[in-house]
Amino acid sequence: MTAKLCWLDIRGAGETKRALCEEAVHQRFDAIVADDPADLAPLPPTVTRVLAPAGDRLPDDFGAADLVLIDPRIHAEPEVSFGEWHDVTDPESLERACAAVRRAGITVLTFKDPTNIPMEIVLAAAARSAGTIITTAARIDDAIVHLSVLEHGPDGVMLTAPVPGDATRLAAAVRAPSAKLALDTFTVTGVRHVGTGERACVDTCTYLRPDEGILVGSWAKALMLCVSETHPLPYMPTRPFRVNAGAIMSYTLADAEHTRYLSELTAGDTVLAVGADGSTRRVTVGRVKIETRPLLAIDATAPGGEPVNLIVQDDWHVRVLGPGAAVLNTTELKAGDEILGFLPGRERHVGYPIDELCVEQ
Repeated sequence: MTAKLCWLDIRGAGETKRALCEEAVHQRFDAIVADDPADLAPLPPTVTRVLAPAGDRLPDDFGAADLVLIDPRIHAEPEVSFGEWHDVTDPESLERACAAVRRAGITVLTFKDPTNIPMEIVLAAAARSAGTIITTAARIDDAIVHLSVLEHGPDGVMLTAPVPGDATRLAAAVRAPSAKLALDTFTVTGVRHVGTGERACVDTCTYLRPDEGILVGSWAKALMLCVSETHPLPYMPTRPFRVNAGAIMSYTLADAEHTRYLSELTAGDTVLAVGADGSTRRVTVGRVKIETRPLLAIDATAPGGEPVNLIVQDDWHVRVLGPGAAVLNTTELKAGDEILGFLPGRERHVGYPIDELCVEQ
């Protein structure tokens, strides 16, 4: 995915302007927007200095501005790099915005109403155009929502009512890398029927790929890759959003660093979906379905000889992934079979990695 642009609007910031600018520069924001050229003068060349003049008349001197945002209905094109700012408030202004984003250049868009439909229309109108679209948002949560509209969102977002700390939070949310995990191959040493207990199905709000699932394990130091229910079954339809993950005390990854117990997951949480190639993405949990079922313990060893264990529902349709994204029915596993997994490398305390003595057996 192309990196998203982060802009900061300091026009209404008052006495906090300087602090907000320092934070945005430190967080490597792409642009800072002001209505007074004097506010742009102290900014370093590492950030694009954007002037958005107030009123109907452009100033005679743009100062250090690298880009000037104009209202094309009012302003003539200035003798500097310019972009357009459109407030979408009705069908007519929406049409003007759609025309603007089809042109090469920078278009900043503000949407009046609390619906994403106008934004969807504009993004669709801009498909395959060479321009850059920046949408405005007053809050971090709104900015993050913007970036997923029509899957890909605009090219960037601009915070219009920032407070200290917002630039840091937006940078962390927008630029958090999607980690790629170095998966290992575990060798099965045996499977055991271990009685009855509660197992958890993790139902996500996402279509999972055939080579994708979540990492689950009885011990935080070694997790196996449980595949999603995207593969056909003879007696029931597929559930491409679901992973029949394991016993409720099992660990899974909420992100590349932190673990959660399956029993702790609730609607709205996130888990890390992991592909057979180690690629990852955070997906939202829609539901965790816990039911009493017969259980099966899978014992294995990691490449360095470390013991690995996973307890799952004792049923043929519960599956794990092997090398090459091979789909393996857990009840048919035998000694010598290979399963993909991950060794987090550190012990855990309330989900956080920690260096201390911890024995799991």
